[in-house]
Amino acid sequence: MPPQSGIHCPWIGRFAGGTLDGMDNSIALVTGANKGIGKEIARQLAGAGLTVYVGSRDAVRGERAVEEIGGDARPLVIDVTDPASVAEAARQVGTLDILVNNAGISGEDRTPDQEDLDTLRRVYETNVFGVVTVTNAFLPALRRSAHPRIVNVSSGTGSLTWGTGPQFPHQGAFAAYRSSKAALNALTVYYAHTLAGDGVKANVLAPGLRRTELNARAAASDGDPAEAAAGAVRLALLPDDGPSGEFFSWDGTPVPW
Repeated sequence: MPPQSGIHCPWIGRFAGGTLDGMDNSIALVTGANKGIGKEIARQLAGAGLTVYVGSRDAVRGERAVEEIGGDARPLVIDVTDPASVAEAARQVGTLDILVNNAGISGEDRTPDQEDLDTLRRVYETNVFGVVTVTNAFLPALRRSAHPRIVNVSSGTGSLTWGTGPQFPHQGAFAAYRSSKAALNALTVYYAHTLAGDGVKANVLAPGLRRTELNARAAASDGDPAEAAAGAVRLALLPDDGPSGEFFSWDGTPVPW
Protein backbone atom coordinates (compact mmCIF):
# COMPACT_ATOMS: atom_id res chain seq x y z
CA MET A 1 0.00 0.00 0.00
CA PRO A 2 1.32 3.47 -0.79
CA PRO A 3 2.65 5.48 2.15
CA GLN A 4 0.03 7.58 3.90
CA SER A 5 0.31 11.34 4.14
CA GLY A 6 -1.50 11.77 7.44
CA ILE A 7 -4.95 11.69 8.92
CA HIS A 8 -7.38 14.07 7.27
CA CYS A 9 -10.74 13.02 8.74
CA PRO A 10 -12.09 15.24 11.53
CA TRP A 11 -13.98 12.36 13.17
CA ILE A 12 -10.78 10.38 13.83
CA GLY A 13 -9.95 12.24 17.02
CA ARG A 14 -13.34 11.61 18.63
CA PHE A 15 -12.68 8.08 19.86
CA ALA A 16 -9.97 8.54 22.47
CA GLY A 17 -12.38 8.02 25.34
CA GLY A 18 -13.82 4.70 24.11
CA THR A 19 -17.27 4.31 22.62
CA LEU A 20 -19.41 7.21 21.49
CA ASP A 21 -22.46 8.27 23.46
CA GLY A 22 -25.31 5.86 22.88
CA MET A 23 -23.09 3.09 21.46
CA ASP A 24 -21.67 1.60 24.65
CA ASN A 25 -24.43 -1.04 24.71
CA SER A 26 -24.15 -1.85 21.02
CA ILE A 27 -24.07 -5.35 19.59
CA ALA A 28 -21.57 -6.17 16.87
CA LEU A 29 -20.84 -9.08 14.56
CA VAL A 30 -17.43 -9.64 12.99
CA THR A 31 -17.17 -12.36 10.35
CA GLY A 32 -13.96 -14.33 10.03
CA ALA A 33 -13.11 -13.32 13.58
CA ASN A 34 -11.38 -16.40 14.95
CA LYS A 35 -7.98 -15.15 13.75
CA GLY A 36 -6.07 -12.31 12.13
CA ILE A 37 -7.51 -8.84 11.69
CA GLY A 38 -11.05 -10.03 12.43
CA LYS A 39 -10.02 -11.35 15.82
CA GLU A 40 -8.33 -8.06 16.68
CA ILE A 41 -11.43 -6.11 15.62
CA ALA A 42 -13.55 -8.30 17.89
CA ARG A 43 -11.06 -7.90 20.72
CA GLN A 44 -11.05 -4.11 20.47
CA LEU A 45 -14.83 -3.84 20.22
CA ALA A 46 -15.24 -6.11 23.24
CA GLY A 47 -12.62 -4.05 25.06
CA ALA A 48 -14.72 -0.96 24.38
CA GLY A 49 -17.62 -2.60 26.21
CA LEU A 50 -19.66 -3.90 23.28
CA THR A 51 -21.27 -7.29 22.94
CA VAL A 52 -19.41 -8.94 20.07
CA TYR A 53 -20.37 -12.01 18.12
CA VAL A 54 -17.20 -13.71 16.94
CA GLY A 55 -18.10 -15.19 13.57
CA SER A 56 -16.27 -18.37 12.60
CA ARG A 57 -16.95 -21.29 10.28
CA ASP A 58 -15.45 -23.68 12.83
CA ALA A 59 -17.16 -23.87 16.22
CA VAL A 60 -14.05 -25.01 18.10
CA ARG A 61 -11.88 -22.22 16.72
CA GLY A 62 -14.60 -19.72 17.45
CA GLU A 63 -14.89 -20.86 21.07
CA ARG A 64 -11.13 -20.66 21.48
CA ALA A 65 -11.06 -17.13 20.06
CA VAL A 66 -13.85 -16.03 22.41
CA GLU A 67 -11.90 -17.30 25.42
CA GLU A 68 -8.85 -15.33 24.31
CA ILE A 69 -10.80 -12.15 23.49
CA GLY A 70 -12.68 -11.96 26.78
CA GLY A 71 -15.27 -9.34 27.67
CA ASP A 72 -18.74 -9.94 26.28
CA ALA A 73 -17.52 -11.88 23.27
CA ARG A 74 -19.81 -14.65 22.05
CA PRO A 75 -19.15 -17.42 19.54
CA LEU A 76 -21.26 -17.58 16.39
CA VAL A 77 -20.93 -20.27 13.76
CA ILE A 78 -21.37 -18.65 10.37
CA ASP A 79 -20.17 -19.71 6.94
CA VAL A 80 -20.63 -16.69 4.69
CA THR A 81 -20.76 -18.94 1.61
CA ASP A 82 -23.70 -20.95 2.99
CA PRO A 83 -27.05 -19.08 2.94
CA ALA A 84 -28.58 -21.54 5.42
CA SER A 85 -25.74 -20.97 7.88
CA VAL A 86 -26.08 -17.20 7.50
CA ALA A 87 -29.85 -17.32 7.99
CA GLU A 88 -29.45 -19.38 11.17
CA ALA A 89 -26.81 -16.97 12.47
CA ALA A 90 -29.13 -14.03 11.86
CA ARG A 91 -31.91 -15.86 13.72
CA GLN A 92 -29.62 -16.50 16.69
CA VAL A 93 -28.29 -12.94 16.91
CA GLY A 94 -31.63 -11.18 16.53
CA THR A 95 -30.46 -7.68 17.43
CA LEU A 96 -27.49 -6.01 15.73
CA ASP A 97 -26.00 -2.52 15.53
CA ILE A 98 -22.63 -3.09 13.84
CA LEU A 99 -21.71 -5.51 11.06
CA VAL A 100 -18.07 -5.94 10.12
CA ASN A 101 -17.71 -8.03 6.97
CA ASN A 102 -14.15 -9.18 7.48
CA ALA A 103 -14.14 -12.77 6.18
CA GLY A 104 -12.12 -13.06 2.99
CA ILE A 105 -9.73 -15.25 1.01
CA SER A 106 -6.97 -14.35 -1.43
CA GLY A 107 -6.93 -17.13 -4.01
CA GLU A 108 -3.74 -17.69 -6.00
CA ASP A 109 -1.13 -15.24 -7.25
CA ARG A 110 -2.23 -15.36 -10.86
CA THR A 111 -2.76 -12.84 -13.63
CA PRO A 112 -6.19 -12.92 -15.33
CA ASP A 113 -4.89 -14.85 -18.35
CA GLN A 114 -3.69 -17.58 -15.95
CA GLU A 115 -6.76 -17.62 -13.72
CA ASP A 116 -9.12 -20.57 -13.69
CA LEU A 117 -12.83 -20.06 -13.24
CA ASP A 118 -13.11 -22.35 -10.23
CA THR A 119 -10.68 -20.20 -8.25
CA LEU A 120 -12.33 -17.01 -9.45
CA ARG A 121 -15.75 -18.28 -8.35
CA ARG A 122 -14.41 -19.43 -4.98
CA VAL A 123 -12.83 -16.04 -4.22
CA TYR A 124 -15.93 -14.12 -5.30
CA GLU A 125 -18.16 -16.50 -3.33
CA THR A 126 -16.50 -15.39 -0.09
CA ASN A 127 -15.34 -11.84 -0.82
CA VAL A 128 -18.37 -10.57 -2.74
CA PHE A 129 -21.39 -12.90 -2.67
CA GLY A 130 -20.75 -13.78 0.97
CA VAL A 131 -20.80 -10.12 1.96
CA VAL A 132 -24.11 -9.60 0.15
CA THR A 133 -25.59 -12.73 1.75
CA VAL A 134 -24.58 -11.70 5.27
CA THR A 135 -25.47 -8.03 4.87
CA ASN A 136 -28.93 -8.73 3.48
CA ALA A 137 -29.64 -11.32 6.17
CA PHE A 138 -28.83 -8.86 8.95
CA LEU A 139 -30.41 -5.77 7.38
CA PRO A 140 -33.72 -6.15 9.25
CA ALA A 141 -31.80 -6.03 12.55
CA LEU A 142 -29.59 -3.16 11.42
CA ARG A 143 -32.60 -1.14 10.30
CA ARG A 144 -33.98 -1.42 13.85
CA SER A 145 -30.76 -0.06 15.34
CA ALA A 146 -30.40 3.55 16.47
CA HIS A 147 -26.82 3.69 15.13
CA PRO A 148 -26.44 1.06 12.38
CA ARG A 149 -22.96 0.65 10.93
CA ILE A 150 -21.47 -1.57 8.22
CA VAL A 151 -17.72 -1.89 7.76
CA ASN A 152 -16.45 -3.89 4.78
CA VAL A 153 -12.82 -4.94 5.03
CA SER A 154 -11.39 -4.55 1.54
CA SER A 155 -7.86 -3.88 0.28
CA GLY A 156 -5.88 -1.02 -1.16
CA THR A 157 -5.20 -3.35 -4.09
CA GLY A 158 -8.91 -3.03 -4.91
CA SER A 159 -8.45 0.66 -5.70
CA LEU A 160 -8.63 1.09 -9.46
CA THR A 161 -6.89 4.45 -9.13
CA TRP A 162 -3.93 2.94 -7.33
CA GLY A 163 -4.08 -0.17 -9.52
CA THR A 164 -3.57 1.88 -12.66
CA GLY A 165 -0.77 3.97 -11.17
CA PRO A 166 2.85 3.35 -10.16
CA GLN A 167 2.02 2.31 -6.59
CA PHE A 168 1.62 -1.38 -7.44
CA PRO A 169 4.36 -2.62 -9.79
CA HIS A 170 2.75 -6.01 -10.47
CA GLN A 171 -0.55 -4.84 -11.89
CA GLY A 172 -1.95 -8.21 -12.93
CA ALA A 173 -1.07 -10.18 -9.79
CA PHE A 174 -3.79 -11.78 -7.63
CA ALA A 175 -6.38 -10.88 -10.25
CA ALA A 176 -9.20 -12.79 -8.53
CA TYR A 177 -8.58 -11.22 -5.13
CA ARG A 178 -8.00 -7.68 -6.34
CA SER A 179 -11.00 -7.63 -8.68
CA SER A 180 -13.20 -9.10 -5.93
CA LYS A 181 -12.21 -6.25 -3.63
CA ALA A 182 -12.95 -3.69 -6.36
CA ALA A 183 -16.42 -5.26 -6.68
CA LEU A 184 -16.84 -5.13 -2.90
CA ASN A 185 -15.93 -1.44 -2.92
CA ALA A 186 -18.62 -0.72 -5.52
CA LEU A 187 -21.25 -2.68 -3.60
CA THR A 188 -20.44 -0.75 -0.44
CA VAL A 189 -21.17 2.53 -2.22
CA TYR A 190 -24.49 1.15 -3.46
CA TYR A 191 -25.42 -0.05 0.03
CA ALA A 192 -24.51 3.34 1.49
CA HIS A 193 -26.77 5.13 -0.98
CA THR A 194 -29.62 2.64 -0.66
CA LEU A 195 -29.59 2.58 3.17
CA ALA A 196 -28.96 6.26 3.83
CA GLY A 197 -32.62 6.81 4.65
CA ASP A 198 -32.39 4.13 7.35
CA GLY A 199 -29.47 5.86 9.02
CA VAL A 200 -27.06 3.09 8.04
CA LYS A 201 -23.46 4.15 7.48
CA ALA A 202 -21.49 1.78 5.25
CA ASN A 203 -17.79 2.28 4.61
CA VAL A 204 -14.77 0.40 3.29
CA LEU A 205 -11.47 -0.19 5.07
CA ALA A 206 -8.10 -0.82 3.43
CA PRO A 207 -6.21 -2.51 6.30
CA GLY A 208 -2.78 -2.56 4.69
CA LEU A 209 -0.51 -5.59 4.53
CA ARG A 210 -0.71 -7.37 7.88
CA ARG A 211 0.77 -10.44 9.48
CA THR A 212 -2.08 -12.88 8.85
CA GLU A 213 -2.73 -16.22 7.17
CA LEU A 214 -4.30 -14.59 4.10
CA ASN A 215 -1.39 -15.69 1.91
CA ALA A 216 2.38 -16.23 2.05
CA ARG A 217 3.15 -12.53 1.54
CA ALA A 218 0.90 -11.56 4.43
CA ALA A 219 2.32 -14.29 6.66
CA ALA A 220 5.82 -12.90 6.13
CA SER A 221 4.75 -9.31 6.86
CA ASP A 222 5.61 -7.47 10.06
CA GLY A 223 2.39 -5.42 9.86
CA ASP A 224 0.44 -5.46 13.12
CA PRO A 225 -3.17 -6.73 12.68
CA ALA A 226 -4.23 -4.70 15.74
CA GLU A 227 -3.26 -1.47 13.97
CA ALA A 228 -5.56 -2.29 11.05
CA ALA A 229 -8.29 -3.37 13.45
CA ALA A 230 -8.24 0.04 15.12
CA GLY A 231 -9.20 1.58 11.78
CA ALA A 232 -12.16 -0.78 11.45
CA VAL A 233 -13.28 0.00 14.99
CA ARG A 234 -13.26 3.73 14.28
CA LEU A 235 -15.57 3.15 11.33
CA ALA A 236 -17.76 0.83 13.40
CA LEU A 237 -18.21 3.53 16.04
CA LEU A 238 -18.75 6.47 13.72
CA PRO A 239 -20.79 9.37 15.06
CA ASP A 240 -24.10 10.05 13.35
CA ASP A 241 -22.54 12.91 11.39
CA GLY A 242 -19.70 10.70 10.18
CA PRO A 243 -19.10 9.70 6.55
CA SER A 244 -20.81 6.94 4.57
CA GLY A 245 -20.00 5.38 1.24
CA GLU A 246 -16.30 6.19 1.62
CA PHE A 247 -13.02 4.27 1.35
CA PHE A 248 -10.45 4.72 4.12
CA SER A 249 -7.01 3.42 4.89
CA TRP A 250 -6.31 1.97 8.34
CA ASP A 251 -5.10 5.38 9.59
CA GLY A 252 -8.20 7.27 8.41
CA THR A 253 -6.69 8.61 5.20
CA PRO A 254 -9.18 8.55 2.29
CA VAL A 255 -8.32 5.99 -0.40
CA PRO A 256 -9.20 6.76 -4.04
CA TRP A 257 -11.64 4.42 -5.72
